[in-house]
Amino acid sequence: MRNFNVFGIIPARYASTRFPGKPLAEINGKPMVQWVYERVQSSEVHDLAVATDDERIADCVRGFGGKVVMTSPDHASGTDRCGEAAKAMHPNDNDVVINIQGDEPLISPKEIHLLASAFEDQTVQIATLVNPFLDDELLRNPNVVKVVKVKNGNVLYFSRLPIPYLRENATPPKNYFRHIGIYAYRYEVLRQIVQLPTSELENSEKLEQLRWLENGYTIRALECDYQGIGVDTPEDLEKLAVSS
Repeated sequence: MRNFNVFGIIPARYASTRFPGKPLAEINGKPMVQWVYERVQSSEVHDLAVATDDERIADCVRGFGGKVVMTSPDHASGTDRCGEAAKAMHPNDNDVVINIQGDEPLISPKEIHLLASAFEDQTVQIATLVNPFLDDELLRNPNVVKVVKVKNGNVLYFSRLPIPYLRENATPPKNYFRHIGIYAYRYEVLRQIVQLPTSELENSEKLEQLRWLENGYTIRALECDYQGIGVDTPEDLEKLAVSS
């Protein structure tokens, strides 16, 4: 029997360089943020909210019956926004907070359950999703983050480069892993990591999760078959609308 509850938070901001107003973009007649909310709502979450600093997004969420937590406009990352919103939802230190990207309209309860289940191991501090690369072109794409794991399933490193690097005649690993940017945190740990200053590794790769590793926190990487179809541009949205 679990000794924790699961809280879901969907950080959503209006200002986006590549796609302003992205959470409100329509997919088959519904705003993207509603697709994400409804899919997560049907999972095992104890409480669920959209964390935003924009009244247009807040009005949209309230309009379809969702819960909103208004947050500061000054957050540098979704994790920071998630930390503020979680505090307002009053979890216990051992509870689990799942940070679901607002541009993942195909997320399902299966992924939420997988992340939550990891915390039945009391040593897990942070968890995230990975899957094997099926496309060599994506492996070379610096916008797609790669992950190396150690034998207990924890993350050794994240990089924008294909890692591990293969020298001549080296045996390739069984799988190269792609990072799916959905995080779950034990609330006690989330409170701590949002207080950390930016780190050298983080600044080098522009990956905030390296800040956590550099400060000694562990991240459990869970393999899944979800492909992480995020929407970063209007062109991505068009492709998704065709295939959905």
